[in-house]
This record gives sequence, C-alpha cells and structure tokens, in this order.
Amino acid sequence: MIVTRFAPSPNGHLHLGHAYSAIIAHDLARDTGGRFLMRIEDIDGARSRPELPEEFRRDLEWLGLKWEDVPSQSTRLEAYAQAAQSLRNQGLLYPCRCTRAQIAAASTQMGPDGPVYPGTCKGAVISEGEPVAWRLDVAEAMRRTGPLSWQDALAGEQQARPDLTGDVVLVRKDALTPASYHLAATLDDAADGVTLVTRGQDLFGATHIHRLLQALLSLPVPQWHHHPLLLDEGGKKLAKRRGSPSLADRREAGEDGIALAQSLRMDQMPGGITLSR
Repeated sequence: MIVTRFAPSPNGHLHLGHAYSAIIAHDLARDTGGRFLMRIEDIDGARSRPELPEEFRRDLEWLGLKWEDVPSQSTRLEAYAQAAQSLRNQGLLYPCRCTRAQIAAASTQMGPDGPVYPGTCKGAVISEGEPVAWRLDVAEAMRRTGPLSWQDALAGEQQARPDLTGDVVLVRKDALTPASYHLAATLDDAADGVTLVTRGQDLFGATHIHRLLQALLSLPVPQWHHHPLLLDEGGKKLAKRRGSPSLADRREAGEDGIALAQSLRMDQMPGGITLSR
C-alpha cells in the first residue's frame, strides 16, 4: 500500500505551490487505495506559529482533500536526540562553531543547499560550553555504508551522492530548533510508514543525504517522487517570503477550492510550471 505525506511548516500561510504538492501526494495515494498523511513540521524555533496548523486543515478541506493527521515534529524531539546520539556514538558527528557567513567566505564549492561546508571545524578543539552545531562526517559515513542508491518515480534509479552536499548539520546550535530538516524528515518518514516521499524538485539533492541517514540508522527505504515546481510569472519558485498569494486569502475571498484543485491537476507536466492565474 502506498503511503504519502504532506509536511508543511507553520511559519507562514500555504500558497498554490503547497496546494500543488499536497494534491499530487493525495492523488497518488487515493488512486492506489493508499493513505495520505499530513505532518506538521513545527520545530522551526520562534518562527513556528501555533495557529497555522488548523488553518492548513481548513485549506486542505477547501481543496477537497482527505487526509490522516500524524504526530507533529514537536512531539518527536526525543527520537531526534536518540538518533543524533547514536551517530555520535558511531563517531560520525563532530561539533562546528562556524557561522553561515564564515562558511560562505571559506567555501569553494556550491552544493544543492548552497556553499558546501569546507570542513573547517573537523578535528578542531572546541571550548566547553561554546554553542555548536553537530555535522555529519559524510566521507566517513559513506566509507562505512558503501555505495547506495535510491529510486525516484520520475527520474529513475539514482546513485546516492551525499558528498555533493558535504558535511551537513544534523543538530543545530539553536536549542529551539534542535534537529535539522535532514535528520527530522528522515526519521519522521520512517516513523510514519511513508513509502513514497512526495515533494518538489528543489529537494531532490537532499535525498542523497536522507538515503545515507537511512543506511546509518537502519531505517526502511521508501521511494521518492520529486515533482515539478509551480513558478511565478517571473519564473521563480513560489515562496512565502516573496508574498505569494495564500490559500487562506483565496478561500476567504470565496474562490472555489475544488475547481482550483482541479485546475492544478491539469497543470501536472514535466518541467517547471509557470502560473498565469
């Protein structure tokens, strides 16, 4: 049975890009008699707004979607801590005190998430009590797991290349945001029994790291479906920070959500999809 999920962060209103992703995940599960889950990724520190998950539910209902709620990330902090400790015990995490500005200045390589961390703190002496993030020693992790692959429903079989991303942060400096996206999402999908991870092409590169973490933590390996992105009229990805129109605004203005969902279904095609609406 296919199990898909939609996993929004409550740090801003949902927009058409979120609707598109939710509809794809919903329909892939519905059309095979599977399950469509919604998980709230609410560990983004002070940016998480507790009133938004209920708004998200109204948005999905307005679009005509049916889903199952699963536990939010804020209920799973102990699981993240245990997984991080397991990786420390394996000697695969090291502390890092570098700032983003320092990394950008020192990096000579760009990866899927931006400048690749150059390993500045690997082997460095860190003062006790100094705020640190914890990074995954990717080269050592790859040496232990050996070659890995993963399957994307649209792009086919992929050889895992976590080295392209570099030594990513798994535990952040900020105590309000204890686990990185990579660690939390990988553990959550396993805990929720997700068999088909459905998300945008902008997260394609992250899957190399997620596949590595699954091997290190003995987690089940799902398939992935990285769908095309909805783009604005300028050809850029829809984003909360750029003020993309929210689903809540459209809903409250009386727009027909069922009709909107059907029009988004008509837009599913290879490549980025530019909105004219």
